[in-house]
Amino acid sequence: MTTTRTQVAIVGAGPSGLLLGQLLHKAGIDAMIVERVSGDYVLGRIRAGILEQVCIDLMDEAGVGERMHKEGLVHGGIEMLYDGQRHRVDLNKYSGGKNVMVYGQTELTRDLMDARQAAGLATIYEAQNTQVHDFDSAKPYVTYEKDGLTHRIDCDFIAGCDGFHGVCRASAPRAAIREYEKVYPFGWLGLLSDTPPVSDELIYVNSPRGFALCSQRSKTRSRYYLQVPLTDKVEEWSDDAFWQELKLRLDDEARAKLVTGPSLEKSIAPLRSFVTEPLRFGRMFLAGDAGHIVPPTGAKGLNLAATDVKYLYDALVEFYKDKSEAGIDDYSRKCLGRIWRAERFSWWFTQLMHRFPHDERITEKFQHAELDYLMHSEAGLTTIAENYVGLPLDFGAPRR
Repeated sequence: MTTTRTQVAIVGAGPSGLLLGQLLHKAGIDAMIVERVSGDYVLGRIRAGILEQVCIDLMDEAGVGERMHKEGLVHGGIEMLYDGQRHRVDLNKYSGGKNVMVYGQTELTRDLMDARQAAGLATIYEAQNTQVHDFDSAKPYVTYEKDGLTHRIDCDFIAGCDGFHGVCRASAPRAAIREYEKVYPFGWLGLLSDTPPVSDELIYVNSPRGFALCSQRSKTRSRYYLQVPLTDKVEEWSDDAFWQELKLRLDDEARAKLVTGPSLEKSIAPLRSFVTEPLRFGRMFLAGDAGHIVPPTGAKGLNLAATDVKYLYDALVEFYKDKSEAGIDDYSRKCLGRIWRAERFSWWFTQLMHRFPHDERITEKFQHAELDYLMHSEAGLTTIAENYVGLPLDFGAPRR
């Protein structure tokens, strides 16, 4: 067995693990990252593309925001389509001047991977049988297997950034953990294509045929989604069938402007709301999908992960620079306050925009009445805007 020493062992080389590693490097804190799959596989995962200001600021703080600002598209609004009519939510106006940025998670991950490689920082890809040990003590460590050998990483802390199916949350003692979950009875069929977006801003669609979303990754690359039953298989959906169904859910203007083309990627993602409490177990911390999942309707998954990373990064800097454990002790509470608010918004937005299998006819009327209220009320528009762009980090903090 080989043994290596680092200050922070990060399990998982997705966006949260890479972002944490880069921030710690900038602060002079040593970290190693262990990842189960290859770097190419990580980059091949098609995920979110809407960044809140918190995420944008962290990329800048990590020194990897240059390409994001050059290629990312700043959006100051979204459109809501129901009853065949589109209504714009002015995010900038109703959130006090905030916007979001369209920048694909794949591109963000690539920026972080390139920066880590350029700095010569240690990332172990294709690490098999990764295990976390003694995280309830002052001397935790991580083991993994690679090239027929067992390797050990001694560390001060373990950051569990290894996703919903990762080893870190699974290793937490069952008596010390509570898990909350809601599984939705449908999925999102997503299609990526090198076609210009149908609209300058995202269109969220409440249709009698089910939810749809017209999103984008750039001015020449589009991402579209359809609500489909969980029983559907991606192989059953040809590109032509996808485009025809999307057209049936859009308004006349969008149908006329829609440019179709061959899919670059097509997949079906299930939807769930999931939260783990707490997010700290001794000297192991859960961040990102390891601790929580949101339905993608509210564009919160990547942004919540970035918030976790910020809180954990700040806590670790405080520990090493100020010799204080206050941030570490408060990590779980601070994260969960923000997580539950984002979970609530994502759940509410999902309920508002989708057709559920056993809904009665009256439910559609309720949805449209609520949408009418939201679109014609400053309070309603503010509710959507301030939640969509991301609530302030100190939201809910006691006033002095």
